[in-house]
Amino acid sequence: MPNIHEILDKIKDILSSELGERKIFDKDVATSLDINQISLATMKSRNKIPYKEILEFCAKRKISINWLMYDQVVESLQSETEKFSKISYFRDIYASAGGGALNYEDISESIVLDREIVNHLGGEMAIKNIQALNVIGDSMEPTLNDGDIVFLDRSSTNPNRAGVYIVSTPVGLFIKRLQLQSNGMVALVSDNESYSDELVNANDLEILGKVVGALSNNI
Repeated sequence: MPNIHEILDKIKDILSSELGERKIFDKDVATSLDINQISLATMKSRNKIPYKEILEFCAKRKISINWLMYDQVVESLQSETEKFSKISYFRDIYASAGGGALNYEDISESIVLDREIVNHLGGEMAIKNIQALNVIGDSMEPTLNDGDIVFLDRSSTNPNRAGVYIVSTPVGLFIKRLQLQSNGMVALVSDNESYSDELVNANDLEILGKVVGALSNNI
């Protein structure tokens, strides 16, 4: 399991090279990750890794999020190489329980994934269909949590298969399990029992794809 102390040391190396080789402190790391310094201290004490923030940190610099997982020198990770794969990440797109999501066709950025994550998502043949976006709300807890980044397989749109899907409706994007009804309706089912099923006419629903993985930063 990755160690957050080692990860923070590597991030400090990156920041030091960016800021003129000066000494970097935890407060600098917190600022670069857009995390409250107290929250970062809590994560350190619990060895909890802020995956979402680290992914965005790496996306801005076009380096692999998994540079921190392996014992590699920083210089070897500051350029994209053949052993990494890129997918589209919609930083400002949210799939939620309450709708109100932004336009799914909004501009994306590329994130770079290490081979281990690529294999987990189905390998090189599958990765071309994978995109990433964010979760907002608690309707899918404990499976998915508010703030998670989910990986979406755009080629998997068969609602008869079990799993969690992201669907587009007239009121926004939803991340739910799907149950087809005999009357032409589709039930959007939450994992959180506090939420009731929501019914949508199948003609008003577009299945964008199936969730095949997630990164969580809950502490």
